[in-house]
Amino acid sequence: MLIKNSNRIRLLIFASIFIVIILTPIVLNKYYNWLLQPVSSEQSSKIFIIKPGQPVVQIAKNLREAELIKNAFVFRLLVAQMGIAKNIQAGDFRLSPNLSSRQIVEELTHGAIDVWITLPEGLRIEEQAERIESKLNFGSNDKYQFNKKEFIEKAKEGYMFPDTYLIPKDDTAADIVSMLQKTFDQKVNKEILAKGENNNLTGEEVIILASLIEREAKTDEERPIISGILMNRLKAEIALQVDATVAYAKGYDSTKNTWWAPVTQQDYQSVKSLYNTYLHLGLPPGPIASPGLESIRAAAEPANTDYFYYLHDAQGKIHYAKILNEHNRNIQEFL
Repeated sequence: MLIKNSNRIRLLIFASIFIVIILTPIVLNKYYNWLLQPVSSEQSSKIFIIKPGQPVVQIAKNLREAELIKNAFVFRLLVAQMGIAKNIQAGDFRLSPNLSSRQIVEELTHGAIDVWITLPEGLRIEEQAERIESKLNFGSNDKYQFNKKEFIEKAKEGYMFPDTYLIPKDDTAADIVSMLQKTFDQKVNKEILAKGENNNLTGEEVIILASLIEREAKTDEERPIISGILMNRLKAEIALQVDATVAYAKGYDSTKNTWWAPVTQQDYQSVKSLYNTYLHLGLPPGPIASPGLESIRAAAEPANTDYFYYLHDAQGKIHYAKILNEHNRNIQEFL
């Protein structure tokens, strides 16, 4: 009798374990799918913003706090399962609580109303145009209107302020040029440019000088010193000899796939352009890139220095010199 009871108990245990093994995945799957369902049937939408570089963990947390999804962890599992983490766009989206998590994921990969675009300091307008086009011209943007050629024609070199912008995906080139110009006008007030008058520089010349500094300096500490060096050379009527101006004049190098190919000794003489500051005294006729605020401030208020020369070594460290012999020794030692 004890043996029969014992066998019956074992059978019940095994049956229970079997049921748990079978039912648990089913229950968990149902719960998982329930957590992916819409938060509510409410159809009113809200704007949800994803910033550039924002990780999926933060995006999921923000969606939960906005009451657009039921569970942040489950949303992250879904994104991982679909393998689309890298496809999520930065921008703003019109989302509603009546969307399922799967629908929201789809929206985040192609449904941006506006797109975040970063235009770093030191780009020429052609590079800005290329970057804007690459960000706006995605497959699902059926409202794409940006024209790269039109942007290059309308943009004014040096005045397309470098910043991170939230740009509507249906913006035209003219719209974006206007946005960048307005940002320049807001950030670069007349008081900053007026400081250049202390060195007999007009506002336009401050921006030209700032664009050279932007391409030449590697740190904020270097900017006012390089500015001081270039001002010393201008006042002494010595050619500026800025490689970046020659690179600008050369234009796009298809062999190296860059607008800023290294300048050779031969280029100093062979590049016939008013932008070649080895052949022509003074500032070039216009800016060579879009300078940031620190470079503009450095151009308007250069450091008071006795240096006339500088160079960067292979590690990017700068070396200054007061006289040509000292500069030539730096060339021998550091280049």
